[in-house]
Formats: sequence, structure tokens, C-alpha cells
Amino acid sequence: MQSDVRSYIDDHAREFYDALKQWLTIPSISADPARAGDVRRSAQWLAGHLSGTGFPVTEVWETGSGAEPGLPAVYAEWPAADPGAPVVLIYGHHDVQPVEPLDEWDSPPFEPAERDGLILARGASDDKGQVLFHALGIGAWLASHDASAPPVTLKMIVEGEEESGSPHFADLLRRERDRLACDVIVVTDTSMWAADVPSMCTGMRGVVDAQIDVYGPERDLHSGSFGGAVPNPLHALADLLAGLHDADGRVTLPGFYDKVRPLTDAERELFARLPFDEKAWLATAGNSGAAFGEAGYSTIERLWARPTAEINGMWGGHTGPGGKTIVPREAHAKLSFRVVADQDPADVAGMLRDYVARRGPAGVEVIVTVDGPGVRPSFSPIDSPAVAAGRRAMERAFGREVLFTREGGSGPEADLTDILGAPLVFIGVGLDEDQIHAPNERVDAALLLKGAESAAYLWDELAAAGDELTGGR
Repeated sequence: MQSDVRSYIDDHAREFYDALKQWLTIPSISADPARAGDVRRSAQWLAGHLSGTGFPVTEVWETGSGAEPGLPAVYAEWPAADPGAPVVLIYGHHDVQPVEPLDEWDSPPFEPAERDGLILARGASDDKGQVLFHALGIGAWLASHDASAPPVTLKMIVEGEEESGSPHFADLLRRERDRLACDVIVVTDTSMWAADVPSMCTGMRGVVDAQIDVYGPERDLHSGSFGGAVPNPLHALADLLAGLHDADGRVTLPGFYDKVRPLTDAERELFARLPFDEKAWLATAGNSGAAFGEAGYSTIERLWARPTAEINGMWGGHTGPGGKTIVPREAHAKLSFRVVADQDPADVAGMLRDYVARRGPAGVEVIVTVDGPGVRPSFSPIDSPAVAAGRRAMERAFGREVLFTREGGSGPEADLTDILGAPLVFIGVGLDEDQIHAPNERVDAALLLKGAESAAYLWDELAAAGDELTGGR
């Protein structure tokens, strides 16, 4: 079967690349209101392509409401021949990031180019290339089995607002919960460690943003007349921010670690086997001078599996040329907290408010503002049936052991699993060097074919998992 799958994929590779390049010409930038029509064209293109692949159901779903319209998602469904087979939902997105600065692109971002085994265009890796390889994978599976239906019921939901924070996605999931009901969710919007070190993501951190505003006197005061005798808002803010971490780099918010899911010994051992060069990594981190963070954890573990508190900006008082001897009337800071498996952004927001209430000095007003509900983390245990099936499928495609990673970024995966009540498995073949969200985004064309091959094997592996996924329904 593997030789048949590979032969089909190789024979149809040119057709696949050409289709992808056609889709990449559509500038589906969800963050730009002027591109709303292009996002809609992108959804219609994908629906037409999936229909041409053989999906008997393809629909463009509107999001939002009349007062607050959203951008469209694409839904597709292909029932299995066996009505008792597992139901698999594939998630991805068809919108893309803005392209500025344009003068840093080697070729126009929406005129796809092929060069040195790469396809270059906005969306090539994130996420159009990775969405589209599923269509090639299902074609390979059907041809290799001389079948007219897949071994699992396949559903796809490809949203058009992921790069804008998925503002309407949770409501769409709730509205269409019955249509989207599934036993497992396959997320194809992640990366591997390296082209020669295949890996699976098992989780993403969430995030919550906040601002602290400190107000003191009604106006700036002369420091000679009042300094040292009244509270200084900048001093108060600096104390609050400095107190966010202890000497071991741990966040000091009361209860901050109470719900953090600890790393297992197996996860730590697998992370440690990744060929991580800390010196080279520091060079990619703006030539940072040293690794830093919570004591007792490696750099990789801090990035993927430990929560953080970061000061993103702070301002107040005189910042212009020359001196100005004042006690400023106010001071401000922006913060973000990355949260990990089992933490809730709302809990962290409450912890920050409690911390400020207890530590804020007398004589100043301290206001904490939290920016929205935040994004919740997602996680898939490495020993879950879905992850085990995904790992076997990727190992068949790549012909070597597949390791595990997590990602520091955030997405709508928590909404998917919470609302639909199904476990996640991440199958992605992007690379860090794909320059997603940056000029000159690209994707390794050969890895997209490996993604298609992994998908073809995944349907067999999930079908074989059967009762473990469906609970014997």
C-alpha cells in the first residue's frame, strides 16, 4: 500500500503544486477590511477544489451576524463506507497574514514562485499548503485501495479569520456543533523540528494580555519640593513589575502554578533527544546574551510547557531630551502571560488583580485592565490513541522515529476540543525557517508531499483505533 500511495502522490505532485499556486494568488488577508472579498474568493476556491477532489458535501459557511458580519469558513464532508467508523474533523485556515513590508519580499507575495525546492508566497506554509495536502492524501488513499469512500468519515472546517484571532469561530462551532460532531480533531497548522527530524506538536500555550495604570498626584510635581515625600507612580509601578518574579524566575502571583500540568518523565526525555543547539538558538533570538527563565527547566521546556509573565512595555514621566526633575503623575505598563495546559486565562487575570491589590502602595490608584478573555491553551497527551495513531502515520511516511514538540504560540484549538468534546492530534509539516508572518514566506515542496502521505496513512491508523476513539458507539 505504501508504494501505491507514494506513486500516486509522486504522479500527481505537479498537479498539486499548480493548484496550490493558483490558490496562493488570492490575497485572503483577514486583518484588512479591504480584502474581505478576497477572503470570500479564497473560501469559494477551496470549496470548489474539495468538490473536485470528490467530497460529496462542500459548503461555504458565513460567520458573525448582521450587526457584526464575519469572514467565511469552508465545510466539507465525506462519509465512510462503514457508518460505525470513527469521524475525523480536519481543522485549518485559509486566511493569511498581511504582507508588509513589501520591499523585503524577493518576489511579489501573491505571485507564487518555485525556487530551490521551495514554493514562495504568503500562505504557502501558513496554512494553505498544509490544508491542501489533505486533498492529495485522500486521493492517494482512495486510489491505493481502489475505493470510493474513505475508511473514516472525513469532515473539514477551514476558517477565514484565524490570523485575526478567530473572533467568530467559537460561535460558529456552537452553531454547527451537530454537523461538526466528531471523534477526533486533526489540526494541520503546526511545524516540525526539522526536515530530517520529523516531530508532532502536542500542545500550544494560551495567552492573556493586561495593562497596569498607576495614578498619583493630579499633576507632575517638582521633585525638589515634593520628591521623597509623596508616592511616585513610576516607583510604585517598578516595584509591582519587579515583584512578578522571584529569584528562581518563578511567577509570584498567588496560585499561578496550582493548575499547571507537570511535564511527564517521558515528555522530558523526548524533548531532551531533540538536537537543540542553545548557542545557535540564542543567535535566532536577536543574539540574546544568555538563556534565562524558571529554574529547574531546560530552555525548550520553558518555551513549550511552562507559563510566563512578560513585561511588553512601560512608560511614564519625562522621556524627552534633557532632564526634567519631576515626580510624574502617572505610569503605565503592558504585560502578557503565556499559560499552559490546564491553566485558564480568566484565573490568571484574577490573580494579577489580587497581586496588585495586595502589593500596591498607599497613596496611588492602580488599575488593572485585561484585554478580552484571552486564548486558552491546548494539549494532547502523547499516549492518547489519537496521538499514537498520528505518530504511526508520520513514521510510515518519513521512515524514521517521530519525536514530540509543543509550540509557544496560540490558536483556537482549545475552543475546538472544548466545544466539540473530541481529542486533538497535530499533523503538520511546516518548519521554523518557513518565515510565516514575515516577508518571503515559503514551504518545502517535498515536505508537503510527506504531509499528504502522512494523511493517507492516518485514515487507516484512525480506522484501526476504532473503539478506542468512538467508545464502541
